[in-house]
Amino acid sequence: MSVKKLGIARHFLAVAAIVAAASFAHPAAAQWALGPPQWVAGPVSIGSPGDPQRLALGAGAFDITPSNHPYSEPQGVFRGEYHFGDVLIPLFSPFVGLDVTTKGATYLYGGFGFDINFAFAPNWVVTPNGAAGWYQHGSGGTVLGAPIEFRSGVDVDYKFADQSRLGVSFQHTSNAGIGKSNPGEQEVLLVYHLPMHW
Repeated sequence: MSVKKLGIARHFLAVAAIVAAASFAHPAAAQWALGPPQWVAGPVSIGSPGDPQRLALGAGAFDITPSNHPYSEPQGVFRGEYHFGDVLIPLFSPFVGLDVTTKGATYLYGGFGFDINFAFAPNWVVTPNGAAGWYQHGSGGTVLGAPIEFRSGVDVDYKFADQSRLGVSFQHTSNAGIGKSNPGEQEVLLVYHLPMHW
């Protein structure tokens, strides 16, 4: 198998692992909770079916572990992201978004994530997520090797009583080997989620 195919396979396996974790990794005793569908296994539940759609706004650092590839250096990044709520399966929350760096790079993407909630810490939410989208490095942004880029990561948020969230988002972005080079990049952002009660 070629290096490119192996890279693509790795990213698809990562997405499949996210799906499997939500769908199959619960113990045999796990069951659907009463009310809106939600996987519950002891003190852990997956999904937030009662939560509203959200507009997420964030700012942080892009390419925090720069490589020796052209224009690879830490830079600021701003994010706008819209979450549609748990409408897939219905544990998964699809989203679309746009990242813009202070060096002129843009990343337009779509993906999905799922919430992991804890009975012993009810205000804290961990959200593994994955996305794919169109990346342009602009005139001075980090060159990532291909226009199609894949992103995987996790958000750690504090959920307030009004359903807003404040937290940190960690992501890795790369082209899965479909380009001539695949330097990848890591980013971290502070993100505020504003509930949208349509």
